[in-house]
Parts: sequence; C-alpha cells; structure tokens
Amino acid sequence: QGSLPSTVVVLENVQETVKDCMLIMLVENISGLSEDDGDFSVEMIPEIRAAVVTFTGNTATGEFAKKLNQNHRAKQQNITARCLELTKSVRAENIPPNTPSDYITVYFENKKNGGAQVVDVQQLPDEDAAIITFNDRKGNA
Repeated sequence: QGSLPSTVVVLENVQETVKDCMLIMLVENISGLSEDDGDFSVEMIPEIRAAVVTFTGNTATGEFAKKLNQNHRAKQQNITARCLELTKSVRAENIPPNTPSDYITVYFENKKNGGAQVVDVQQLPDEDAAIITFNDRKGNA
C-alpha cells in the first residue's frame, strides 16, 4: 500500500508559559486553516515541552513544518516543528499488573479499539506498560 503521508506534526521546545490558544493561532496563521472548523487539533504535552498538531485533511504537513520553522514568531519562542514518523508500534500505559498478553492482543484487535492485527506484545511490568506492534500502520492511528 506504500507509505502514507503523516498528518501529525510535533512542535518541540514549547515552554510551560506557552498556552494552547497561542499555538492554535500560530498554526492557523501559518497554515490558513481553522481549528474551529475542525481542520486540525492541538494536544499539549508539557512533560516533554511539546505539542502535537493533528491535521484532519490532506494538509501538506512537510510544507507546514518548513513554514513554521521559518516563521519569526516561532523562532522568537524557539519552537520547532517536524513531521511525526508513522510507526507500527504503540506504548500502552496503566496496564494492571499480571494482565495476560493474550488479553492485550484481543483488546487491541477489537474493532472498538482499532481493530488491527497485533503481531507482538512486549510487556513492561515494572512500568505497568506494554509495547504493542501491529501488522500495519492503520491500527495505531
């Protein structure tokens, strides 16, 4: 099926003082799109000083990241952008201790939870987490 273009851009070096509404306006100014119209959404991840911008349409995310990296307001804030690479694996957290890997497999193969074929589950019991690897990329979108 080939490689699908990424619809997700990661904004890095986002200081704690930067509010999501400021990032939304910055994305709107650079992209010409509207969050109110559902063209994209922004999720702040303060733990790693980042934000994730998810575009809903056929936005040229590579071009957007390039424009943001050249934008003087973004440069003032030291914010950089890069396209999020697609992956076949996800990390699931808050998994109760002693959860069988078969249960995790069936959970993620259930249509309500993605419905993609799981090829591997690597449990991380010390972290109450697991790395789930899918047969293809559509399951972890």
